[in-house]
Amino acid sequence: MKKSSLLLLFLILVNCKEDKPLPLESKTTEKGTTSLSYAEGFSIANHPDFKVLEIKNPWPNSDKTFRYALVSKEMAPKITLNKDEFDAILITPIEKIVVTSTTHIPAMELLNVQTTLIGFPDTNFVSSEKTRALIDKGLVRELGKNESINTEVLLELRPELVIGFGIDGNNKTFDNIQKAGIPVIFNGDWVETSPLAKAEWIKFFGVLYNKEKKADSIFKNIETDYLEAKKIAQDVTQSPTILSGAMYKDIWYLPSGTSSEAILLKDANATYLWSDTTDKGSLSLNFEVVFDKAKDAEIWISPSYYSSLEAIEKANPHYTRFKAFQNKAVYSFVNTTGKTGGVTYFEMGMARPDLVLKDLIKIAHPELLSDYEPHFFERLK
Repeated sequence: MKKSSLLLLFLILVNCKEDKPLPLESKTTEKGTTSLSYAEGFSIANHPDFKVLEIKNPWPNSDKTFRYALVSKEMAPKITLNKDEFDAILITPIEKIVVTSTTHIPAMELLNVQTTLIGFPDTNFVSSEKTRALIDKGLVRELGKNESINTEVLLELRPELVIGFGIDGNNKTFDNIQKAGIPVIFNGDWVETSPLAKAEWIKFFGVLYNKEKKADSIFKNIETDYLEAKKIAQDVTQSPTILSGAMYKDIWYLPSGTSSEAILLKDANATYLWSDTTDKGSLSLNFEVVFDKAKDAEIWISPSYYSSLEAIEKANPHYTRFKAFQNKAVYSFVNTTGKTGGVTYFEMGMARPDLVLKDLIKIAHPELLSDYEPHFFERLK
């Protein structure tokens, strides 16, 4: 996924409103609205003739709630809604969509609605064979860079909906798109702190396509797979110590103990050396602090974008002082790419935490999952 890969990870809605609570049930109703077990960034409520999708705090330190009415094609001619109560009224299922992060693509493919995608920024980042085939056929238009989407092309395409993400809610491009009458919804999956919460955002796409039951079934399978793998790992008595990240310029960036990456390592029964930190976002440390704590770490995970041990040593000879480097116990996902170079982990890892967890279990406990071949990570040579 592009937003993870570049730490861009990160649309503003016209006429954003302050949160005005309506008497809506945000969980399951007798009509079968999808129940959420982990995700906190959105909710879905059923009404007799329409549904309400709420997006809550879709970027860090946000206090915004956005509300959308979803009306089926059959019901649209029969009801009248107060537009002032919603940020947009959408007719479902969506037939023409633009998404802006590769993390959105796996959910669409799992729901088999990828053919509704008509535009995407930086298409070379897309790894999936199904969506790449659509791009190669010219069915998905290139929209330029995510920071500066080609609005001329997008407005020519006239999607029914644009799915974006934002760092702080300030994005002039998305503002202009909405002024042109095209709704934009912030997807806040990346703000969630647990792997299963991020994956549960498939239900967000499910309600846009009237595929709530299918989305719920897919997520339950992912959840079951994840929890079963976690249980297998917890039965092991040894828990190898883990170092993560690498330096950018003079600062070593690594996950906080509250991050989904740290949760994955814990669930893999690996001892992440910074698991007790509670900072939001990544940690920023100097080399000496990291070396003092992790020089004897048994495994080094995700050393930035370095694709080989040689590249790591060339970047900074001091990296060779770590025991994990000396033992060639360094693992990364950057070498697993699609045909145009998009890193598969950045696209699929958020949607399939069960596969990420199994990869980490295989790294930390090679004797487990004997028939499993890692999906994203590989040992650097």
